[in-house]
Amino acid sequence: MFKHILAPISGDDLTKLELKKIIRLAKLDGAKITLVYVSDPLGPYMYSDMVNEVLISEKAHQKACKDFAKHLFTKSRALIPEGLEVGSVHVFHPNIADGVIDVAEQVEADVIMMASHKRKGIKGFFLRGEAHEIILHSKIPVLVLNA
Repeated sequence: MFKHILAPISGDDLTKLELKKIIRLAKLDGAKITLVYVSDPLGPYMYSDMVNEVLISEKAHQKACKDFAKHLFTKSRALIPEGLEVGSVHVFHPNIADGVIDVAEQVEADVIMMASHKRKGIKGFFLRGEAHEIILHSKIPVLVLNA
């Protein structure tokens, strides 16, 4: 059914649960799994009346993001058993959903599998998650896992 699964990871509790389900599906078809982590290209800054502006250098921000992505990939790969082909891609993009979709096209994935934070009601309306944005804009199927 699926030959190449793109799995966005975030490092929260959902990642572990969604990977278990993705692994099960990948085993059925012998599918390759590509893990993707998207970092914001702009470093955080703080502004207040007391402090004019505190900036983290772009170089320090990128290093911290790369280190964190590497840590997440290592943790995630430890959950994936031998025998499954696994790749990983770390990208900098100002919009997580667009970053995931760009990587899906780049690696030629045939499905994006991810968990949803299950926001409901007003919270869900105003805090639409990345899963919702990816579903709206992806040209390939998106499988939202009930993790």
